Amino acid sequence: MPSKENKRIVRPPVVTVMGHIDHGKSTLLDYIRKSKVTETEAGGITQHLSAYEVEHTDSSGAKRLITFLDTPGHEAFQHLRSRGSNVADLAILVVAADDGVKPQTLEALKAINEAGIPFLVAISKIDKSNADIEKTKNSLLEHGIYLEGMGGDVPYVPIDSKSGTGISDLLDLLLLAADLEELTGDITIPATGSVIESHCDAKRGISATLIITDGKLTTGEYIVAGTAYAPLRIVENFLGKKIKEAQFSSPIVVVGFSDNPPVGETFSVVKNKKEAIELTKKNAELAKTHNHMETFSEDDGRFCLPVILKSDVVGSIDAIKHELRKKEGERTHIHVIHEGVGSIAEGDIKYASGNKKTIIIGFNVGTDAAAKELAERMGVEIATFSIIYDLADWLDGAIETRRPKVKSEKELGFGKILKSFSFTKKTQTVGCRVERGEFTSGDKIVVRHGEEEIGRGKIVSLKSGATDASKILSGNDCGLVMEVSLEHEPVYNDTITSYIITEE
Repeated sequence: MPSKENKRIVRPPVVTVMGHIDHGKSTLLDYIRKSKVTETEAGGITQHLSAYEVEHTDSSGAKRLITFLDTPGHEAFQHLRSRGSNVADLAILVVAADDGVKPQTLEALKAINEAGIPFLVAISKIDKSNADIEKTKNSLLEHGIYLEGMGGDVPYVPIDSKSGTGISDLLDLLLLAADLEELTGDITIPATGSVIESHCDAKRGISATLIITDGKLTTGEYIVAGTAYAPLRIVENFLGKKIKEAQFSSPIVVVGFSDNPPVGETFSVVKNKKEAIELTKKNAELAKTHNHMETFSEDDGRFCLPVILKSDVVGSIDAIKHELRKKEGERTHIHVIHEGVGSIAEGDIKYASGNKKTIIIGFNVGTDAAAKELAERMGVEIATFSIIYDLADWLDGAIETRRPKVKSEKELGFGKILKSFSFTKKTQTVGCRVERGEFTSGDKIVVRHGEEEIGRGKIVSLKSGATDASKILSGNDCGLVMEVSLEHEPVYNDTITSYIITEE
């Protein structure tokens, strides 16, 4: 009987394309797959994770397949990028010749390194008048990316995605790197892989984009991803064409899931519905055991802003939650009380109405007419966006206007009492030296004996020598009349601090 290893054959590589926003990732893929993505993307940036299969004739004349993952470039989508690299065999790090290494370039590199996959660099936009390939190479070197010929082994190719210059060389290098990795798969075993995206359509129901990393699936079987399952009746390739079977490295769409499978979830194939249901139940129990969901206590002293998230696809919800976490701190917690895929509906409004602070955030989705009317009637705020950084900017203002202001004292001046000249329980005249800041007539003050606060009031008047003064600066002695409720006469070295109340 042949060993399992003997059944494994060479499989196509899965490649993730990563880099800084607007450095030409989508334009590169546009050229490779002869289609236009950037023209239809909101704001000109890729905000969903998509998969494409292309055929390339290598330098030896052989036709070979490559699967590409088009990962979002905006840094808020780092979780999608990370998932992309986790299912990929190789990566292309795109760096623009007119811009060099940017913060998101380094974040992309971090995701690649964490995934432990080899990568090569595509120096893009070499057609620009201000393109400087040598400067870009040095920029890479300065950030620890050691290119071939510059003390390292990272391959690179200068490219122009408009004319196609360097693209063929780039694909040849990818296939060479794939050969070195000795990528194999076994078509005799049931398919396994990862969920790349999932979304809900009113007509088609719940569908998911998948990458098969090993094995083979055939229509008539069942697929299970976490607690969601689907019969393999409608299976499409990346072009939307119905297919009856698919194998490793292929991107496919499966329609008819029982629930939205989480992005990044692994999937497996079973023979029938009974096995599928049993496996989802088992996965549900494992999820309960290993539940690492964020908990929040209302007693931790932070302001809690409840939100409901609705999006066109599951992956965008992950990106929004990442953006929300960035807005949290010592004083603010953002509590996602509900999330889902699809348009904002009446049920979401009713859910939000239980707490007047709740905001419904929609991303690439609309609001049902009935939901709009109910929201207006119940005073529920809805905010919808199609660009992630617009959402982030809006969120800053939303938090600021809703968060209770915290009052605090800001010191204006500090001084020590040198001598007491007159004393009543309400008004006192003292000699004082201002040691920092300044004292101004009318300032609020606090008087302390050591660390103990003994009274609060205000400065009534100031004298510099025998002359009335409105202000005394640091380093000067003064006479000071204060109106403070004191039980005992202040003594030498008691302190006076002037302050104002600030709100943040």
